[in-house]
Amino acid sequence: MNTNRGYELRVVLLLGLAYGFAYFDRMALSFVSPFVIEELGLSNFQVSALGSGLSATWALGALVFGLLSDRLGRRKPFLLVAMVVFSLCSILSGLSQGFWQLLAARMVMGAAEGPFLPICLAIIIAASAERRRGLNAGIVQNVFGAILGTAIAPVVLVWMAEENSWRFAFLMAGVPGLILAVLIWRFIDEPKPASESDARPATLGLALLKERNIWLCSLISCLLVGWVVVGSIFYPLYLVGPRALEPGTMAMIMAALGLCPAIGGVLVTWISDRIGRRPPLIGFSVLMASSPMVMLWLDGPLPLFTAALFVGWIGMGVFPLFMGVIPGESLGRGLAATAMGLVVCIGELTGGVFAPLVAGWLADASGLALPMVIMIALAGASALVSLGLKETNPAVLRGRGVMAGEFA
Repeated sequence: MNTNRGYELRVVLLLGLAYGFAYFDRMALSFVSPFVIEELGLSNFQVSALGSGLSATWALGALVFGLLSDRLGRRKPFLLVAMVVFSLCSILSGLSQGFWQLLAARMVMGAAEGPFLPICLAIIIAASAERRRGLNAGIVQNVFGAILGTAIAPVVLVWMAEENSWRFAFLMAGVPGLILAVLIWRFIDEPKPASESDARPATLGLALLKERNIWLCSLISCLLVGWVVVGSIFYPLYLVGPRALEPGTMAMIMAALGLCPAIGGVLVTWISDRIGRRPPLIGFSVLMASSPMVMLWLDGPLPLFTAALFVGWIGMGVFPLFMGVIPGESLGRGLAATAMGLVVCIGELTGGVFAPLVAGWLADASGLALPMVIMIALAGASALVSLGLKETNPAVLRGRGVMAGEFA
């Protein structure tokens, strides 16, 4: 496998684009949900169920296929199959004629997309220089994911839905993934097997929860996956509902927020490469609680309102840390995909499934303000849990006179 800087940049670019369009497909329903609700007559609970169904299969896919990838020592075949399947499922979403068909398409999509990020990050860790692991993971997950999935997606998809239909938007969303699958097949190498120093232990899967950092990252994943899924579903609905904004204005605000994970993904991971993983995870989790507070309580000019939402949303830069970098550094390359898949799985099955269902039920019963309150609680709890993490940054540990693997 190539290990030079040029190849490292190629991996970051192609896997970043691939994950960006995978996230584009996942987020599509959130941005066109007002159009889908109108045509299919869905309730808030049904919209939440669509997100929860995808999260459930995303979780299982991340764990099962991440485990298989580590056991077989193969990354690339799993990645390519996942890309083709989730792209086709986006097209099938656009062909759905009712709630149950749409739910089935989204659940199959989740099973394919679930292992995508853990395997991408496992390839990134193998291809990256030690001093750029955090930054490269942040660029792939947050920069490309944010720019394509949450900045460009709302503008492009809402425009397509207004000019053609929400079905056309789903059909077009599936095309880039098929193109990128061909490019990755041609230009990305299969990583070398883990070295003996990274050899996998005899027990895998749920047994990894015996490692303190893994179960803490899994708990953080429960909280912050819930935060982002609830926000992704209910921010658009709150903006066109209680805030009484036009769909086009909502799309522009969501597009602005979509840039935040890109900024945060570089800022937070860059900081973590220098001062450690734990401090920025704590601080930026606190920052995330401010965004739903703004949604609920800030009255003022639209630019000020958007800017205040923007600042809080930058906290999403923590996702590469607890989903990828910390689990990977805690257990080594031989178990990277399994560890990351486990963290993603637990987060999606709990925060990704139950948080939006509860939020949707409360929204139907008592109004759209309740999901915002849930988001505040989730972000605050994440900051508290992060206090218990052990540091894993190798450079920081060496500076403290601690051997890598003795995490302090």
